[in-house]
Amino acid sequence: MDLGLKGRKAIVCASSRGLGRACATSLAREGCIVFINGLDPDRLKTTAAEISSLTGSTVTPVRADINTDAGRETLISACPDADILVNNNAGPSPGKLEDWGRAEWNYALEANMLAPIFLIQGLIPGMRARKFGRIVNITSAMVKAPRPHMGLSTAARTGLTALCKALSLDTAKDNVTLNNLLPERIDTDRQRFMTERIMKVDSISWDQAREKIVASVAAKRFGKPEEFGDACAYLCSAQAGFISGQNLQLDGGSYPGLI
Repeated sequence: MDLGLKGRKAIVCASSRGLGRACATSLAREGCIVFINGLDPDRLKTTAAEISSLTGSTVTPVRADINTDAGRETLISACPDADILVNNNAGPSPGKLEDWGRAEWNYALEANMLAPIFLIQGLIPGMRARKFGRIVNITSAMVKAPRPHMGLSTAARTGLTALCKALSLDTAKDNVTLNNLLPERIDTDRQRFMTERIMKVDSISWDQAREKIVASVAAKRFGKPEEFGDACAYLCSAQAGFISGQNLQLDGGSYPGLI
């Protein structure tokens, strides 16, 4: 299927590795002009070259801290007429309510709610004027299936989800969609971090921790980053203009609820 994305401009946040890189790669493969983002200039440069070599598309690295006003301005200035925005950022560490003070809450809200909101605010007027826009937020399965140890992530990302749902009701008439991808157990650095956490908490080996995680997934395997990236590309496609305000879970069928 031709997704109708050739020549479209895409900003993908936190995309020098992991889920962001997977999304950037899938969009570049569809012919998008992609702007990738991160903090490590060497890794960004390497990632841009690798994606460009693999896909033949133009990939521009933009070093910017999207948790700051200056960083967001730098990223938007690099591609002010973006057709696609993929919001992504590192999630807060697991913990307990009694461990989270104002500093931890401020960081979670800045990184996982306010940063994407301000990027949307900066880019969505142009999308609406041009009558094409695709905004995809990489959030978390915890938005629909909260767990106590992931309270920081749940709270911040649910706030972003609520705002985008409200916006989607107004922007649909301008062919601008806002959707969320909710990953769980995708085999990235984040999952390796969670494996190491389980090893420490349960005093078990790497293989045992991995087996324990896989046992909790209905598909009995980790998700592949490229599966996630391709789902993102479809939500950004010309064909997905009638899909907005939705939460798509990529969790191997593990979510037990109906909606």
